[in-house]
Amino acid sequence: MSTVELGAHLSLPDVVAVARHGARVALTPAVREQVARGSAMVAQLVRERRPVYGITTGFGKFSDVTISAEETAALQRNLLMSHACAVGDPLPDEVVRAMLLLRAHALSRGHSGIRVETLELLIQFLNIGLIPVVPEQGSLGASGDLAPLAHMSLPLIGLGEAFLRGERMSGAEALERAGLQPVTLSAKEGLALINGTQAMTAIGCLGVHDAQVLLKSADIAAALTAEALGAIPAAWDPRIQELRLHPGQQATGRNLRRLVEGSRLVSRPGQVRTQDPYTLRCLPQVHGASRTAIAHVAQVVEWEVNAVTDNPLLFPDEGEVISGGNFHGQPVALAMDYLAIAAAELADIAERRIERLVNPQLSGLPAFLTRNGGVHSGLMITQYTAASLVSENKVLAHPASVDSIPSSANQEDHVSMGTTAARKARQVLANVRRVLAIELMCAAQALEFRGPERLAPATRAAYEAVRQRVAPLDEDRVLAPEIERLAEMIHSGALVEAVEGVVGELESA
Repeated sequence: MSTVELGAHLSLPDVVAVARHGARVALTPAVREQVARGSAMVAQLVRERRPVYGITTGFGKFSDVTISAEETAALQRNLLMSHACAVGDPLPDEVVRAMLLLRAHALSRGHSGIRVETLELLIQFLNIGLIPVVPEQGSLGASGDLAPLAHMSLPLIGLGEAFLRGERMSGAEALERAGLQPVTLSAKEGLALINGTQAMTAIGCLGVHDAQVLLKSADIAAALTAEALGAIPAAWDPRIQELRLHPGQQATGRNLRRLVEGSRLVSRPGQVRTQDPYTLRCLPQVHGASRTAIAHVAQVVEWEVNAVTDNPLLFPDEGEVISGGNFHGQPVALAMDYLAIAAAELADIAERRIERLVNPQLSGLPAFLTRNGGVHSGLMITQYTAASLVSENKVLAHPASVDSIPSSANQEDHVSMGTTAARKARQVLANVRRVLAIELMCAAQALEFRGPERLAPATRAAYEAVRQRVAPLDEDRVLAPEIERLAEMIHSGALVEAVEGVVGELESA
């Protein structure tokens, strides 16, 4: 199992490795030293009784209230308890693991004032699989993800709840079963733990990874449909794409040409029709626009992964503490709204390709791809489901980042709603996976009438991957479990892996 070291640059694949695949996390000696320097500076500020926000004062509107050295531990503990008021279902384990990693990474930079032993306990949670229970709703994404991060941090002090080996229990019991001791927070530590954008960024990291897989999967599904409908690949000619200049469009064109290379099902202009409908002809333009957008989102998220986002920030070399606003989630909020819109378009155009497959007036194939229409409905209702998911995505794609509502007695008078944007994007991505699963199901069924043996080598691999999970539809049966199997094939990367094993690596950006 790989190990991810904190303190240096953290990549999006690193985050996925820890959050989704259980990679271990470690601190280097150099990182321990820089963290210790930051915590030593906090201790000095407390001894000198200097008025510093969140260290010797209260928080938010209480920033003018002075806190004595004797009240420091109570201040930090009370901060976690009072801010842990999120609601709703728990965030998935992989999201909470990503939150733990990202918060630990930011703290490891040495500008937050946390002690090494507190940071190490956070890392131990990851390495032993202790997952705090974090309700999904309640963050404004302005002073960071205060409520979610407070819930994430409660088990550090023996409070809250956690999952350990799949069992939900109190934070105190989870620590005891894991053989760990709770910490007593010192000055600045509670604030350092909860003042950041790690909930929205954690969801964003996993979302970007999933979106990159979806981009390739959408190209594969579209290519399979294109062959089933006898499309005209001339529209994907590289000379056309180069005249538009957009890199995402050009990458999509290259993918599509590779996917159908060697096909005996596609056609030439005028052979069957002069030109295809937009859902086939404009694939490079539509998929490409989403590809370019998602590449931008990936860059924003990677910047945020490696940012220090709490407040105030310590600069031990200069002996300075500066209060600022790095916790504000607006950059991530905008990116998450963009991600939702870009991903939603992949499903939007896919649903129209599904309609072309099942509609005999558009496909020239049997209605709803069944040989026994009337007694059997075939794949009729799969298009209904796709249409429903696409319609839901239109609501979810409405931006959250344009909203703001003041809080903390108008001290925090502009907020990002970044975590709401991230959660919406995550649901859009799940919906897109299912729409693409339906397209794969319909395209594979259409090919039973066209002859799958005439597919290109790459799309033949996609067809066979589908057929390993879903048999041809000879008579009506319950299709919901099969849609989910295909959606999981997409989510796991198995579809892309099967195709890339034949054609080589496709371009995601």
